[in-house]
Amino acid sequence: MLHNDEYDDNIFDKYDTSTWTTTNNPTHYNIGAILSDRQHVLTFVNEIELANNSLSPNITLHPTAFEMSFNPVHTAQDVCDKLISKAVYAVIVSHPMNGFKSPTAVSFTCGFYKIPVIGISNRDSSLSNKNLHSTFLRTISPYSHQADVWIDMLLYMEYKSVIIIHSSDSDGRGTLSRFQNLADKSNIKVEYIIEYESGISNIRRELRYAQRNLYCRVFILYANSEDAEIIFTEIIQQEMDQTDYVWIVSEQALTTANKPDGILSLKLKRSEENVMIKDSVAILTNALWTMYTTANITKPPTACNTPIYPWQNGIMFYKLLMKQVHTGESGLIKFDDAGDRLFGEYEILNIINNTERPVGNYKFNAKEMKMELNLNLDQIEWPGHNNQKPLGYFVPSHLTITTLAERPFVWVKPFPFDQIECEDNQILCPKLNLTTNVEEDFCCEGYCIDLLKELASKLNFTYNLKVVADGQYGTYEFFDGFDKPRRWSGLVGELVNRKADMAVAPLTATPERSQVISFSKPFKYEGITVLQTRQPRKATLASFMQPFHGKLWLLVLISVHVVALALYMLDRFSPFGGYNVDDITNSDEGVLNLSSAIWFSWGVLLNSGIGERTPRSFSARVLGMVWAGFAMIVVASYTANLAAFLVLNPGDDHALSGVEDSRLRNPTEGFTFATVKGSAVDMFFRSQVHLFNAYRTMEETNRNSPEEAIDQLLKGELDAFIWDSPRLEYEAAQDCELAISGELFGRSGYGIGLQKNSFWTNEVTLALLRMHESGFMETLDNRWILGSEKECDAKIESFPNTLGMKNMAGVFILVFSGIVISFGLIVVEIIYKKRKLRKIQRLSIAKKMAIRWMIKVRKNRSKHSKNTSYQIATITKSNQEPHEKESEQDLFRYHSFSIPPPPPPPIVGQRIPSTYISGLGGPKKQRTAQQKIYEFKHQKSFGYY
Repeated sequence: MLHNDEYDDNIFDKYDTSTWTTTNNPTHYNIGAILSDRQHVLTFVNEIELANNSLSPNITLHPTAFEMSFNPVHTAQDVCDKLISKAVYAVIVSHPMNGFKSPTAVSFTCGFYKIPVIGISNRDSSLSNKNLHSTFLRTISPYSHQADVWIDMLLYMEYKSVIIIHSSDSDGRGTLSRFQNLADKSNIKVEYIIEYESGISNIRRELRYAQRNLYCRVFILYANSEDAEIIFTEIIQQEMDQTDYVWIVSEQALTTANKPDGILSLKLKRSEENVMIKDSVAILTNALWTMYTTANITKPPTACNTPIYPWQNGIMFYKLLMKQVHTGESGLIKFDDAGDRLFGEYEILNIINNTERPVGNYKFNAKEMKMELNLNLDQIEWPGHNNQKPLGYFVPSHLTITTLAERPFVWVKPFPFDQIECEDNQILCPKLNLTTNVEEDFCCEGYCIDLLKELASKLNFTYNLKVVADGQYGTYEFFDGFDKPRRWSGLVGELVNRKADMAVAPLTATPERSQVISFSKPFKYEGITVLQTRQPRKATLASFMQPFHGKLWLLVLISVHVVALALYMLDRFSPFGGYNVDDITNSDEGVLNLSSAIWFSWGVLLNSGIGERTPRSFSARVLGMVWAGFAMIVVASYTANLAAFLVLNPGDDHALSGVEDSRLRNPTEGFTFATVKGSAVDMFFRSQVHLFNAYRTMEETNRNSPEEAIDQLLKGELDAFIWDSPRLEYEAAQDCELAISGELFGRSGYGIGLQKNSFWTNEVTLALLRMHESGFMETLDNRWILGSEKECDAKIESFPNTLGMKNMAGVFILVFSGIVISFGLIVVEIIYKKRKLRKIQRLSIAKKMAIRWMIKVRKNRSKHSKNTSYQIATITKSNQEPHEKESEQDLFRYHSFSIPPPPPPPIVGQRIPSTYISGLGGPKKQRTAQQKIYEFKHQKSFGYY
C-alpha cells in the first residue's frame, strides 16, 4: 500500500547525507511534457537544450513531450506509456488544443508515483487541494487569487461593503472563502451573498431582493462565460447596470458578448503558454541541480503495471521546486503552501461598448517587496455612462420610522376626528389593530418625537411614522405558522424584516439585538430600578428598642452588672477602700456595698445622678471613669439612632434594597413583581444566572406594557415593578403614591435602532453627538422629563440600620480594658499599703519606747526631789504646781495631743467604744474627717487596734 510522505521542511533529514556523493547520481535526467500543440512541444524541446547549455557537463536533460488528448483516460494511459516508462523525473502539463481541460489525469497518475507535476495553464481551484494533488504545483495563478486584487480595488475606491454573486462549484466557493478571509482583515463587510448552481443561473429573485432591500450597490460577480451571459441579461433587464451601481466581474466573464458598459474586470498578464514553458523549465533546472548536489538521487519508477514503488526522491524534489523563487518573463514566481503561484500580475480593464480599456494594473513592487495597485479613477466610465465614482450605496431620502407608546418619550393620543390633522407639536402615527386588521390613526408627541424632528431637519430626510402593532420592543420568540421556528418581534422585528428603516423609541441596546440590527450611540443613558407604592408609617410599642439589636441590649445589661461587681470587689479589697478605713466605715456616708455599686453603675449609664456611696479606692475610681465614657458613647449612639428611626420610620419592610434583595433572588408567594414582556429588562433577568429564580417567577407575572404594570401596582396587584429608570423616575415624580426603591443596576443606554449596516447609522450617531454638545438633549430632558415634577419625594428613604455588636464592639472593649487595668491597680495599692504599714509600725514602736523612757525619767526625778532638803519641800503648793505643770508640758512638748488614760483590755471581736474615741465622760461631739483620721492614727499607735 502506498503511504504519502509528510511535507515537512526538513525533508533531507530522512536520508543519510553522509553517503551522498555526486559520483553515484545519474547524469541523464528525463523531463516530460504534455502540451497543447506541436508548436509548444518544440518550444519545450528548445528550452531543454538551452538549459543543458547552462548546466554542468555532468548533467544532461532529455525532453520527452507530446500533445494532450481530449480524453482523460487516454491522457492517463499516455503518461504511463510515454513518460513513466522512460523514468521521467518531472512533468510539465498544459491543456488540449481546444478548451482548457483539467490536467487532473496527469496529476493523479504522476502523484501516485510521487513524480512532481508543474501546471502552466490550468487555473482551477480544485488543483490546490493537496489531499488529491500531492505533487502538483503551477507557475500560473489560480482564478481564486483574483480575490486579492478585488480587495485592493475596494480599499482603493473606499468601498466598505459589497454583495458577492458566485457559482457553487469549487472555484466559486474557493474564491468566496479567500475573499471573506481577506475582507475580514481589511474591515470590508460582505453584506449579502448570492450563490447559484452552475448552469442554472436564474437569480432574478435574489437580484430583486438586493435591489429593493439592500443599500449596498457594489457587486462582485464570479462566473464562467456561460453563466455570466445569463446573469448579465438579468442585470440589464432589472436596470442594475445604471447609475450608482458598481460591478467588478471575474476574468472568465470577459469572453461574453453582452457585457454591460461600465463594469470592471481583471486579466492576468504574460500568461501565454510559451512564456510559462520557459519559466517552468528554468525552475525545474534550478531545483534539479540543487538535488543533484545535495542528495543521493534514486531512479524513478519505470512502469505502471508493476507493483507500486513510488519514487524515493519524489517528495524531496517537489519540496525543492516549492522553495524556488525565480524572476522570469512572467514576473516574480514564488509558490505558497498549496503549490499555487504568488505575485501574479494583472491588468485592470474597463468595458466600454464591449471593448476592453485598460485603466490600471496590479504588479509587484520590487522596492517594497509587495504587490501594488495602480488605478486611474478619472479614466473609468461607470455604469450609466457616469464619469464620477458612485457612492457604492443607495441613500433613501424617505424613511419609514417605527415607535411605540412609552411616556414621557412617546405619547400616543387618539386622533382628533373633529380636526383634519394632528396638532403642531404632534405627528400622525397610525397603528395596525391586530384584532380587526384595520389601521387606526393616532397622534404622537414626546421626547423621541421632538428628537425625530430634529434628526430629520439635520440629516435632510422625510419620513412616515407608525406605531408597532404588537407594542413590544423586541425579543426572539417562537411563533406558530411561520417558516422559521423563531423570529424577532416588536421594534426589532420591524427592522430585521425591513418593514422599517429606523426605530425612534426608548430602545435599549443589548448584545442580542446588536447581532441583528445596528444601534446609534445612546441618546440617553439609563439603568434598571424598582418602582413601589409608599406604605403608611408603622408605630409599635417596642419602637424605642429598635435603635439597638437585641444582642446589643443584652450585652449592655450584662455590662452594667459586671462593672458593678468589679467596682464592689475593687473597693472591698483595696487597702484604700471604704472597708479598710474605720472612720469611713462607721460614718454616715457608709461603704460601697454590692447594691450601692449596682445603683452607681445604673446611675452613670442613665445619667440620673449618683448616691452618696461612691468608690473610694483609686482603682475603683479608674474603672468608674471608664464606665462613664462607655455610658456616654452608648447613650449618644442610642439617642442619634432613635431620632433617625422616629423620623424615617424604619419599620417598613416593603421596600426592596435592589437586585440583590432576597425577595428577588428567592421569590416568595407573598411578594409579586413583574416587568414588561419582551423588553430589555426581561432579557437582562433571563441572561443572569443568579437571577434565574426571579426570571421564572416573573414569566408568570410580566405585563404587556408599562402602563398596565403601573396601574396594577397602584391597585395593589403588584408589589414591585422593575423597569428602566427614566420612566420610573418620571412616574414617581408625577404620583406621590409611587416611589423608587433600591439602587440602580444593569446600566445601559437608549439608542436609535436601524437596519443592520445601515448607511444612516454613522450619520445619526454624529447628529446625536452634535445635539449633546449644543444642549438640545438637555432641553428635551427639561421639557418632557423634569418639567412637570410634583413636590414629593421620588425615592423611598434609606432607613438607618439597627446597631449591632459590630458597631459597638469598641466600647465594650473599652470597659473590659478598664476592668483589667483597675484590677491591676488594686495590686499596686496593696503593695504600697503593706510598705506603708511597715514604716508606721516601726515609728509606733519607737514612740512607745520614748514614752516609757520619759515616764521612767520622771519617776526618777520625783524620787530625787523627795530626798532634797526640807526647805525645798516647804515651797508653797501654789508655787510648786505651776512648775510641775510646766515640767509636764516641757516633757511632752513635742506631742500635739494629750495622752488619754488607758482603756480596759479590749475583748476579741468587740469594737472600741465611741466614748474612748470622743473623750472620757464627755458628750459625743461632731468631728471633721481630718479629726477622725488623726484620732484613729493616735489610738492605733498605742495598740488599741
